[in-house]
Amino acid sequence: MHVENEIKLGFKDVMIRPKRSTLKSRSQVSLDRTYTFRNSQKTWTGVPIIAANMDTVGTFEAAKTLANHKMLTAVHKHYSVEQWQAFLSEISDEQCNYIMVSTGTSDADFAKLKEILALDPRLMFACIDVANGYSEHFVEFLRKVRADNQDVVIVAGNVVTGEMAEELIISGADIVKVGIGPGSVCTTRVKTGVGYPQVSAVIECADAAHGLNGHVISDGGCSCPGDVSKAFGAGADFVMLGGMLAGHDESGGDLVEQEGKQFKLFYGMSSDTAMNKYHGGVANYRASEGKTVKVPYRGPLEQTVSDILGGVRSTCTYVGAASLKELSKRTTFIRVQEQENRVFTQ
Repeated sequence: MHVENEIKLGFKDVMIRPKRSTLKSRSQVSLDRTYTFRNSQKTWTGVPIIAANMDTVGTFEAAKTLANHKMLTAVHKHYSVEQWQAFLSEISDEQCNYIMVSTGTSDADFAKLKEILALDPRLMFACIDVANGYSEHFVEFLRKVRADNQDVVIVAGNVVTGEMAEELIISGADIVKVGIGPGSVCTTRVKTGVGYPQVSAVIECADAAHGLNGHVISDGGCSCPGDVSKAFGAGADFVMLGGMLAGHDESGGDLVEQEGKQFKLFYGMSSDTAMNKYHGGVANYRASEGKTVKVPYRGPLEQTVSDILGGVRSTCTYVGAASLKELSKRTTFIRVQEQENRVFTQ
């Protein structure tokens, strides 16, 4: 047994200190980033915000809307090859730059991923997603995908420590997904006691990954545009969103009515709801590590996207960053004291 005494921080534990700025308006801020990835050697330009690979968020409909803003969608893994074929026939070359194909780590997943990637040479990203990125099987699967797809940008995760981020990059990942348990419908921390405060996880993993010319995604825990800015400020190259993009017309999940108000169901992919839907229930050797909630129906995704992007641009003006690239260099976090934290989060 070992105890680490160093303080670790989540989004609610910090705020960003303002600095002098020459910017007159948030309209002057560019949110585009251009990255060249270590292992695939592919170059990509866009707004590095990603819809999570959940079937209530990472839908084909959401992908079309977000691609118009140059934002990415990690399309969930439960679409069939035939559905992918129909979708790819409908989207432009430009939109295809913002699509990630998600996969699990079984032999069937590998075969399906290979089949989907073969449908269209325009597909650039593959996202290998598991709850526990520390397993030897996961690393072996990553190496297998890289050996079979030398020019595909591979996203792999989830992990929360620098040494594992390094191992995934050395094993073939271009981008490491960072986050265990911070998501609003994830119960891993409650069910297992395992997790890591997200700001510290991003800082440490980004430091390790950037030393190898790799990249990281902050995945989970963002509940408002300010959290997105904090993730970028902590060094994340990309930020993945779930709950913030749920509840819209383009989102998955059933529309329900309660006391005259409309809601959409939003659930974790390890929840009872998802397990019953795709696997016939939760296996008797494991516990559900997700929950199902009702998210107020929010209408079209467009307005929420504008709110998120506007918030990040505004953060940049407060610290004098003319572009998103400058934000982490101009970020100074202030730790929020316990009493202030209670007030700040009410």
